[in-house]
Parts: sequence; structure tokens; C-alpha cells
Amino acid sequence: MLRIAVPNKGSLSVPASEMLREAGYRQRRDTRELVLTDPDNGVEFFFLRPRDVAVYVGAGTVDAGITGRDLLLDSGADAVEHLPLGFASSTFRFAAPAGTVTEVAQIAGKRVASSYTTLVRAHLAEQGIEPAAVVHLDGAVESSVQLGVADVIADVVETGTTLRAAGLEIFGEPILRSEAVLIRHADAVEPEGLQVVTRRLQGVITAHEYVLMDYDVPIELVDAAVAVTPGFESPTVSPLHNGESAAVRSMVRRGDTNRVMDALYEVGARGIIVTSIHASRL
Repeated sequence: MLRIAVPNKGSLSVPASEMLREAGYRQRRDTRELVLTDPDNGVEFFFLRPRDVAVYVGAGTVDAGITGRDLLLDSGADAVEHLPLGFASSTFRFAAPAGTVTEVAQIAGKRVASSYTTLVRAHLAEQGIEPAAVVHLDGAVESSVQLGVADVIADVVETGTTLRAAGLEIFGEPILRSEAVLIRHADAVEPEGLQVVTRRLQGVITAHEYVLMDYDVPIELVDAAVAVTPGFESPTVSPLHNGESAAVRSMVRRGDTNRVMDALYEVGARGIIVTSIHASRL
């Protein structure tokens, strides 16, 4: 039976469980439940702290897990990214009091506070930069400069509002762009059953990213319409009974839906209908 570690709490927990549920796997109803067996699909789920998921995968006690890319890299565990999952996106960046540090090279000799010290040390080492110290904090990193613990911070940044409120300013390129990822052991042979899980999750990702678009278009305008909706591979084109028009079905990125509909209408397409995709195998 395939063993998969799932975040027990935090921003990764709910979307990870929802994604697995959409992929056809049983998920817990009680958050106090720490182990859940899905015998129909041959999977056993273990609900762990997000920071611990990579550790268990790296140790080989579970076959795969869902965690953040930042947590994976910061863990130092013997685990690798297997599949990006497209949710819980975040950007990890440096910040300092406005005007005090404007480029990463200036971090040399300064104290850096972060909740991701392994990740920060590795990044600075790649840049050939040696800080005075890398201070580990479990939370409220943005307060560390004002409280005299650090000169610079490295933290997850979404809007930057919290940093600005603390008098801090982002500088340099992002250290990392993170998202939820499915991980597995770095050296072990891919466990039996992981390919099925991967295909199912890829199907859910596709269903979230794409919609089906159907429309009718005069035969002489098919090429122009298909150029607007080239599809995932190629659209389906079927002649209509009147012999003058064709029905076209194509996959379109969800975020482009209205722009594509406008373009199709300008081309001459009519009867444009959009349908959500609930599952897929491509």
C-alpha cells in the first residue's frame, strides 16, 4: 500500500486534502484523525506537520508527500520534487529598513533573520556572501530588526503590506518562488502506485487550469477560429447538419476565457458555450 504524507494544518492542509479528494481519494472528516486508509485505491495517508513531511519522505518511512517547495528545500531531507501542484504560491525575499540595504551583496557581515535558515544559508553560499549570522525565528520575523536581533530578514512575501508596516523594504531578486509540490525520496526507486497518483493529480490540475469551449462557426472561417483556440493538442471540428457550419470543441485556459470568447465572436463564431472540466487524463 502506498504511503503518502499530507499536511495536518496550515495553508497547505485544506487545499491538499481537497485536491486529493477531487482525485478520487478518501480524506478525513475529523482533523484529529492522523492516519487514514483508502483500501479501494491502495493508499494510506498520514497527516503530519508541514515541516515534517519532507523529513519522513527523506527517511523513507512514507513513499511520497505534499509540502511546500520552500519547506522541502529548507528541510535538507533526502527528498526531491516530483510534481508541482499549482496552489499555495508564495515568493521568498530579502527585506531591510528602507535605504539601508539595496542589493544582496550588501548582506555580507550583517545578521539575517528567517524561519528558513537552511534555505537562506544555501542561497547566500551560492552567491558567495558570508553574513555575520543567520538567526532562526519561528514567527514574526519582520519584528526582528526593530527588536535588534537582525539587520536583514528573509521571509515569505505576498503583498508586502506587513513589511512596509514594519518599516522594511524588499530588495534583490527573489530567493525562491514556492508552491505546493508532491515529493518523493531522492534515491529510491519510484514506489509502485505513485504513477497513478501523479496522473490523477495532473488531471485535477488540468481541470483547474482549463475549460471546454464549444462554438459554431461558418466552414470558411474554421481556420481563423481554430487559430484563436488551438487547444491542448488540437481542437475537435465536426460538420453541422446544414453543411454550412462546423461545431468546434477546444480546451482553453480558464483565465483566458472571456478574452477568447470576444476574439471568437469577432471572427464570426456564435453559440459559444463554456463548460468546466471535473476530471481529465491527457
